[in-house]
Amino acid sequence: MGQLSVTVNGTQRTSDVESRLLLVEYLRDTLNLTGTHLGCDTSGCGACTVILNGSAVKSCTIFAVQANGGEVTTIEGLASGDDLHPLQEGFWEMHGLQCGFCTPGMIMSSVDLLRKNPNPTENEIRSGLAGNFCRCTGYHNIVKAVQYAAEKMS
Repeated sequence: MGQLSVTVNGTQRTSDVESRLLLVEYLRDTLNLTGTHLGCDTSGCGACTVILNGSAVKSCTIFAVQANGGEVTTIEGLASGDDLHPLQEGFWEMHGLQCGFCTPGMIMSSVDLLRKNPNPTENEIRSGLAGNFCRCTGYHNIVKAVQYAAEKMS
C-alpha cells in the first residue's frame, strides 16, 4: 500500500492504493468516475484515455501511483456545469457517436490533439486519433466532430 495524492478534475484526492492498481481502476473503482472506460486491457483501443499533466495517456497502461502529485482530467471534468466542452458538443451535433463506448477516449485524445494543433486537417485528425478504435461509426462523423470543435474553439 502507498499513498496517492492527485488532483482529478480540479479536486485534490488522497487515497491509500495498492502499488499495482492501474490509473483507470483508481478513477473508476475508487473515485467512481466511470466515464473513463476500460476496453481491451492491452492499450490498443484508447477507451481509457485521460489527460495526465497536460498530455493524453491511456490510463490502463499507468499505475495510479505514477500519477502521484499530478493532475488528471477525465471526460467528467470537461463540461462546465451544463455547458458542454466544444468537443462534447461536436460529438453531439455531428453525430460522432453511436454506442458511445469509445467516445470518452476519443474526446480526451481530441482535447490533446487540439491543444497541440488548434486547426488540424482531416488527415491530422485521423492520425491524432489513430490510437483509438471505434467499431460503430467508421470515423467520418468523429472527424467532423473534431473539426466542429476546432472551429468553435478558434
